[in-house]
This record gives sequence, C-alpha cells and structure tokens, in this order.
Amino acid sequence: MEACCSVARIVSFAHFGLRILPKLLALSPDSLGKFRKVSPPMETETVVRKVSLSMETETVVRKLPELPQDVLMEIFSLLEIPDLMRAASVSTSWRSAYTSLCNELEQYKRPQTPCLLYTSGSAGENVACLYSLAEKRVYNLTLPDPPIRSRYLIGSSHGWLVTADDKSELHLINPITGQQIALLPVITIDYVEPIFDDAGTVIVKYGLPEQVYCADSGSKLVDPKMLTHAPDELRDHLYVRAFIFPDPSAGSYIVVLIDGPEGELSFARIGDCKWTLLPPGWDYKQCIYMHDLLYAFTGTGRIDTFDLTGPTFTRNIIIDEIDNYISCDMCYVVQAPWGDLLQVCREDELIDDASYEELIVKTRKILLYKVDMAKKALVEMNGLHHHVLFLGHNQSQYLSAREYPQLKENCVYFIDDEEYSWKYKTNARDIGVLNLDDDSTEEIVSPLWCSWPSPIWITPSLTVMNLSLYE
Repeated sequence: MEACCSVARIVSFAHFGLRILPKLLALSPDSLGKFRKVSPPMETETVVRKVSLSMETETVVRKLPELPQDVLMEIFSLLEIPDLMRAASVSTSWRSAYTSLCNELEQYKRPQTPCLLYTSGSAGENVACLYSLAEKRVYNLTLPDPPIRSRYLIGSSHGWLVTADDKSELHLINPITGQQIALLPVITIDYVEPIFDDAGTVIVKYGLPEQVYCADSGSKLVDPKMLTHAPDELRDHLYVRAFIFPDPSAGSYIVVLIDGPEGELSFARIGDCKWTLLPPGWDYKQCIYMHDLLYAFTGTGRIDTFDLTGPTFTRNIIIDEIDNYISCDMCYVVQAPWGDLLQVCREDELIDDASYEELIVKTRKILLYKVDMAKKALVEMNGLHHHVLFLGHNQSQYLSAREYPQLKENCVYFIDDEEYSWKYKTNARDIGVLNLDDDSTEEIVSPLWCSWPSPIWITPSLTVMNLSLYE
C-alpha cells in the first residue's frame, strides 16, 4: 500500500511539474547567464529583449511546493537543454536537481533537436548565436578566446565543434558548457613542416608537400617541392572536414581529419602526443564510425575501413568500386537507425544574376540511395517517409520526425557546404529545408547570420570531458 501511494505521489508531482513548467520557464533569459534569448529580428536587425518576471510567475514560484530531488530530475530529464537551463534558475532546489542531472548524464537521455549555430556582426566577436528549431528562438552564447568569429568551423558532432583559429591550430569546444580543449599542434600532423624565423624561435610559415597524380598508374606522387603558407592561411589548404566519434574504451572522443590537398586521413584521441596519418589513401570525402571501425568513403565510390583500436592501422578496401556510383556536387554518408548505410547526393544549381557580384549556389535536388554491401551497388530510395536529414559540414544526421515533432518529416535540413567556401567568404549562404515530396525549398528563418564563418548544425549537449584521465 505504501509503495502504491509513493508511486501515485510521484506521478502526481510529475504531472504538476510538467503542467506548471511552461509558466516558470518564461523566466528572463538574462537569468540563464551564458544563455541569452534573442527575439526573431525585424528584417536583419537583431533585437535583444529583456523580459521581467510577471506577477503571476512570481506568485507561482512562491507557492510552489518543494518537490523531491528524484522527482525533479525525472521531470527535468524530459526537457530540451534551453528549458532545462531555465528551470535551473527557478530556485536553489531546482538548481541542485539540474546539477545532479548534469553529473549523471546517463539519466538525461532527452533527444535534442539540432540547432543552427552561426555568428552575427552585432552580437560580438566571442558570441555564437544558436537558433533553436524546437523553439524558433535565438540564444547568444559567449565563448572563450580565441574569438569564434575569427575561427573556421570545420566539423560538428555529439555537441562539439571542431574549429581552426587564425594560427591554424585546432580546438574542440562545447558551446553549451563552454568547455574548450586545445587539440594537438598543427606541426604534429605528419607532413606539415614548420619554417622558423632567423632566430629559430618563431614559426613564420608552414610547408606542405606538393602532391600530384601519375596519369598512367593513377597513383599519388609527392613532389619534393614544398608549398609555403602563412600561419593564418595554412587552414585554407590543410583542413577539409573534421569528424568527432565516441571512444568508449577511453571514455572520450576520437577526432578524424580529412586533410591536405589530396584529402588524406589523420586521427587523434584526446591525450595523444601527435596526429596519426592513416595508411595511403586519398580523395576521402566522408567518414562514419560503426562496429568499432572507421569507414571512409572516397569521391569515386571506394569504401575503406580502418581498425583504430590496435597498435597498428591497416587499410582494408571493402568496396573497390560501386557499380552504379552517383557523382554529384556533394555526397554524404549516414547510418540509418536500423543499421543500413545510406548515400545522399546533393545537386546544386548556379544562379547567374547581374544583381549579384558573384555566382550564387542553391540546392536544387537531393537523392537518396541505400548502399548494398553484398552487391556493391546503390539502391535508390523513394524518400525519408517519417524521417528527416540534417546535412552540412556537420556529421550527417538521420532522425525520426515522430521523436522530434517540431521537425517536418520527409524533409532535408541543409546548410551551405562548399568545400572551399573560404574563397567566397562574403557569398550568401545556401540554408533551408527541402521537401522530398516535390523538391520545394523554404527558409528556416530569415537570414540572421554572417556569411563567415559559415553556419553549421550542432546538437546541444551537456557533456563535459574529464581531462584528468590524460594528465
């Protein structure tokens, strides 16, 4: 009987909490500290509204019964991160429940809706703007130096960004928690050669080997001649794309780079002393990590795998050539929830208009294929049905629209993803939602962003990496 009463009490409290939370979460966004709400702008102007607590909300807070910590944590585990952080500002006990939930992230399994991360000229050099698709609202997040507006955003996954600063050094940063981790120095990438000043103390340039193909054999040759680049320009020629994959054995992450002029692969774990260049291979475009293997996909349809768990790393070619490989403007690889590998082809069109100073690229069509490993072929799919895709410089995501009711099913949320977009920093960015039913596109929101660094998708996360493991 006592147990039944306890369960009933918890259910009742939980119902009360979920019913009352919408009122409480109308708290002033300034109470969130680094989370600062920004209203959708009129035209292109960003307006920050400071909202005071209403008398009604003040009364609710005063009369709110004290809920047990376990019940509060159960309620909070159902919230998306912006609502969770608002709830933490209600009272001391709510803050304590929030802190406990953050310390026990295995209890916080609420799927987070991807957000658009970008910068704005009016927000400040160290401010990243986060547009929530779930709330249709913008938050400003103040991040540590170096200024986010001076960095390149070269990858995003599991709530982390990989950025390259104006010295071409890489950093991992979680925009929600503010935790930042300096990755290994660029000079530890296998073929990057530092060039020092006359005193031998300051790096003034970096050298990269010039690489060419032998037309007869199709193999890659390294020219002894070095191409030199200033520290702030090296990132233009070195970093193509970055991926972040969980490393369960170490309770950390593996960062994989597609780098260099020939699209090679390097990787490092948090705590390594140098980047590891993977065995000869080139023209890599996408990577995915599954079944404890790194799958790497080239621009010609070859699929290689690498086992990163052992002391040595060998390349295994599992598909040398896909029979009906589709060549397109941009190609992505994503794992479906049921395990299949999918290839996504994105076709662009150039808009040549006299009113534009430069050509504008727009997404025209997106095609879906299942990778049939046994037949080494692609099988065309007729849509996403009750799912959605997120494409861009982020790790591609394939989500259920039923789990994310704010998203539109059978649609692709895309972001500009030109491989050499640093050449066109002032170009308008190609961002929108494409409906696979009729290939129509629509805006996500009226453009709020600066064109550079190019916006990127990120899924908010409260994960904090335990660096004491590597000290």
